[in-house]
Amino acid sequence: MISLVTGATRSGKSEWAEILAMRSQKNIIYIATATRYPDDAEWEARLQKHSDRRPENWQTLEVPIALAKSILEIKGDTYVLVDSLGTWLANLLEEDELAWSKIEVELLQAIQACTVDITFVAEEVGWGLVPEYKLGRIFRDRLGGLSRKIGAIADVVYLVTGGHALNLTQIGERLP
Repeated sequence: MISLVTGATRSGKSEWAEILAMRSQKNIIYIATATRYPDDAEWEARLQKHSDRRPENWQTLEVPIALAKSILEIKGDTYVLVDSLGTWLANLLEEDELAWSKIEVELLQAIQACTVDITFVAEEVGWGLVPEYKLGRIFRDRLGGLSRKIGAIADVVYLVTGGHALNLTQIGERLP
């Protein structure tokens, strides 16, 4: 089962993904995609908040780059929660378009080949103004494209906003 949970900042998307993981009653592997920056106290506090919310029996893997490889290595009666695609993508933002295309294809192939239940958390970043800076536009476009591609192969897609999760698969219509 492939799931995508998307939403705005502070909408509750990570919490909803964690609830889905707990409901699975399986062994849970939490893939944290953030890169640690010990000199950035605010960033580290954000990471700690996520960590504090997770049950102690969850296994955590810190995977800032090699996401496709990590997904393919996980086997068994396991539920994988990847939080988040935007943070992972930010770690690869300096890659040129050709390299990014290859990384994206590898991830999509890994998702389709994985044998475990997996949920991805993705930030919605395209609902505002077009970013003034090129890197911001690249980030927004890559994340929007990746979310759409994962949404196309996902069994269920949720939009979390205002502390409510909407099952888009039930109330929406999949685009061709």
